[in-house]
Amino acid sequence: MKLSRRWLSLEPLAGLDDAALLLMRLGVGSFLVWGVWDNITSAEHMAKFVAFLRQFGFPYPELLAPFDVWVQFAIGVAFVLGLLTRWAGLLCAVNFVIAIWMVDQHQGLRASFPAICLVLIGLYLAARGAGAFSLDALLFRKPRRR
Repeated sequence: MKLSRRWLSLEPLAGLDDAALLLMRLGVGSFLVWGVWDNITSAEHMAKFVAFLRQFGFPYPELLAPFDVWVQFAIGVAFVLGLLTRWAGLLCAVNFVIAIWMVDQHQGLRASFPAICLVLIGLYLAARGAGAFSLDALLFRKPRRR
């Protein structure tokens, strides 16, 4: 009976939690970097993003567009490296709450779902941290008591 409960609950997978967390950080972080890379490397794309923000009533779109692009880039890099992950998660959640509030709410739940997922992932990483396979674990490891 013990064996079947163990497998029914998939308890053996619990040992892979840090690996799964690493894969989530790598996937989400890479996606965020990829998503803004065109704005970083192309003035034309950045101008389109400025126009997009203006269309949805964002204040100071000429300043906000590059700021938001670099914030998303920094969040993505932080997730990939597992560096200052809790702060990056909090920024991710705030950034995408604003995106939902200003843009996605006009397009319905289905269109908002990716941003909602990024809010939830950001909150999870802010609460959980980066896990064992991260720079955070190396830099902020608690000293062992003797």
